[in-house]
Amino acid sequence: MKKFLASVFLPLNFFIAGLILVTAFVLGFFWPFLFVLAKLGLILLIALFLLDVLLLFRQKDGIVAVREVPDRFSNGDQNPVVLRIKNNYRINIDISIIDEVPVQFQKRDFMIRKKAESNQTITETYFLRPVRRGEYRFGNLNVFVRSPVRLIERRYRFPLFQSVPVYPSFLQLKEIELMPFARMYNILGLKTIRKVGNNREFEQVRNYIEGDDIRAINWKATAKRSRLMTNQYRDEREQHIYCVIDMGRTMQMPFNGMSLLDYAINSSLAVSKVVLKNYDKIGLITYSNKVHTVIRADSYNKQMKLIMDGLYKQETDFKESSVEILYPFIKQRITRRSLMILFTNFESIYSIRRQMPVIRKLSQSHLVLLVAFENTEMTDLIKKESRNLESVYLQTIAQKFIYEKRIFMNE
Repeated sequence: MKKFLASVFLPLNFFIAGLILVTAFVLGFFWPFLFVLAKLGLILLIALFLLDVLLLFRQKDGIVAVREVPDRFSNGDQNPVVLRIKNNYRINIDISIIDEVPVQFQKRDFMIRKKAESNQTITETYFLRPVRRGEYRFGNLNVFVRSPVRLIERRYRFPLFQSVPVYPSFLQLKEIELMPFARMYNILGLKTIRKVGNNREFEQVRNYIEGDDIRAINWKATAKRSRLMTNQYRDEREQHIYCVIDMGRTMQMPFNGMSLLDYAINSSLAVSKVVLKNYDKIGLITYSNKVHTVIRADSYNKQMKLIMDGLYKQETDFKESSVEILYPFIKQRITRRSLMILFTNFESIYSIRRQMPVIRKLSQSHLVLLVAFENTEMTDLIKKESRNLESVYLQTIAQKFIYEKRIFMNE
């Protein structure tokens, strides 16, 4: 009985019918014919109520529901969630679906209304856009069913508890794949020509052709073959590239629902995919007031998964970042000259001037590429027309911030 009462819900139609009957009974004291109609209406309401209960509760498993969720969500992207509802009733029904989505989305008004014919399976897809990495937990799937009588609702509760990890944006790797300039010629219809390099990466020994560099003549092979043979080299591959991500408090600044740290992580993933496709070696370093994560540059198949797993756990600790801590670590651990793509954010001229000597010193051993963030909201604010004194003040402050940002980049 307790289980039955817990699954019965009274919709608005029931209360409207009850209100009409109460009004008829009250007015029946003044007009007796209304009292008779009210009693007939009450009998009819009870009969329809019992019929509705019979239609909805005579079948134990009138509804079967399944939720299909990807193994992992992509941060900052629209991720599909598929609901499959099968109607085992012999009548057409109205369905209201309330899915207990993870608390991080704060969806308090989630409801999907559908109609299902007898023995029909309906499929409904909705999308969720996470803005933070971590573990997301789904709860129950609640399905409310109404028969054509529409006096009560039966709730089916399916305990589809499951956890889904939210990884850095791997969907963007498929949609926005940076293309090396050498490969863009194929799109333009030009023929790709293999360039013969003069670097130290040996490829093969071949016959000497007029015009070849005489410094590459292989004299031992020439003596064996009794004709001039030359060494052929190719352009060096497997260059070492590191994505260095600042995890200090300035990277926690929000933009469009995500932090700058999440944008830096998504960008580093896209760069890593391109680097590996070009047969170079990619690595990862994260730091704030200390070095947190280090993945040495490599080009193995598992490298992309190592980087994604490493970025999945990164969170800012709201401390001041220090390049002074990063420099001796790189100097000691990374001896080969590499490209360092440094994702960071400066909010004051004093901060960048304090760290600039260390960055210059680091650039003596490695090629440093500094990636900063532009606040597009301030740029849009400046373009708006000033209509009052407050907007003038806001635009002046925004211009000051943009001017200081340009000074940072010039530094």
